[in-house]
Amino acid sequence: MSFRPALRRVVRQAPFLLIALVLAACGRDYPQSTLDPHSDITRMVDGVFMNTVWWALGVFILVEGALVWAIFRFRGKPDDPEPRQTHGNTTIEILWTAIPALILAMISVPTVRAIFKTYEEPSGAEVVRVNVKGHQWWWEFSYPQYGVTSANELHVPVGKTVFLEMDAFDVIHSFWMPQLGAKRDVFPNRKTTLWFRADSAGFYPGQCAEFCGTQHGRMAFHVAAETPAEFDAYIKGLQATGTPPAPPAAPDTAKRVGTAGVTTAALAAQTPAAAPAADTVAGSKLFAAKGCVGCHSLNAVKFSKGLIGPNLANVGARRYIAAGTLLNTDENLAHWIQHPWSVKHGVLMPELGLSDADARTLAAYLRTHTGK
Repeated sequence: MSFRPALRRVVRQAPFLLIALVLAACGRDYPQSTLDPHSDITRMVDGVFMNTVWWALGVFILVEGALVWAIFRFRGKPDDPEPRQTHGNTTIEILWTAIPALILAMISVPTVRAIFKTYEEPSGAEVVRVNVKGHQWWWEFSYPQYGVTSANELHVPVGKTVFLEMDAFDVIHSFWMPQLGAKRDVFPNRKTTLWFRADSAGFYPGQCAEFCGTQHGRMAFHVAAETPAEFDAYIKGLQATGTPPAPPAAPDTAKRVGTAGVTTAALAAQTPAAAPAADTVAGSKLFAAKGCVGCHSLNAVKFSKGLIGPNLANVGARRYIAAGTLLNTDENLAHWIQHPWSVKHGVLMPELGLSDADARTLAAYLRTHTGK
């Protein structure tokens, strides 16, 4: 007997729960949402999606409306006679064949057109070309036009076409930028392509969308869509990592004898450059002594393609580390260096047995590499 009152309460509350679920589904504040397009490709895909939604909504209203009308129009009564039987109706059969065929054509034609459009290869000097390579579990981005490489953050100029040529180092991955581009599976020894043109600046999330191992869920990346001037500055910063710093000039003692009338700027120009900070020197030695140089490069220009770890040329300026897993703070960077397996179990980066002090020193050293 106690079950029925509870059931009645659930039935009374069901409409309110349904309304709450519908309203929650209408929210757009999700980090990886295809409902918030910011490029020409995603706007085209969104148009295909909404085209399908409107046709499906029309079919739903038509079918359910006809069903409700038939329920009330032809509802039977106990004293009704046997209804007249009808066998076949050529007009209705033609209509229920032609109308679905027309609806399918209205959906399939824009869909096929959009699919072929996404596979076009753009041309022209303004096209920014990027080679993308998927690794377990991080992304490598190389800019062949500029001769630089980076990892886990793809920087692109707003308003310019970006053409991605993608493959994988180890297993099948899937490159997905929900707000900027369609999904593309990436394979070892096989190229797949994708192009897009970001229409507004922002920092957009991306993700591997094909299960590729235990840390597949932590194989994220971000796309920084910037003004052309900001993008050029980013590229120049990476290119500068390939140029060794000039040694400080020796002071000209002859010119420094007697400083009367010599400007402050002139004196400053004759002063040798300050020695590097002790933490930087110690961090550089640790980076070499602990074998970090065997897997990583701090040079975005001259680097060995045999290295199995991400390029770290601008790691100090990235917003995330560990392929989008951790915010790039001093604490997180030191923890990642010291205990990578506690963050991503199975990652190729080994536990080096670093002390807390060594981890902080290495983190401080890497923080100085900003690609600027």
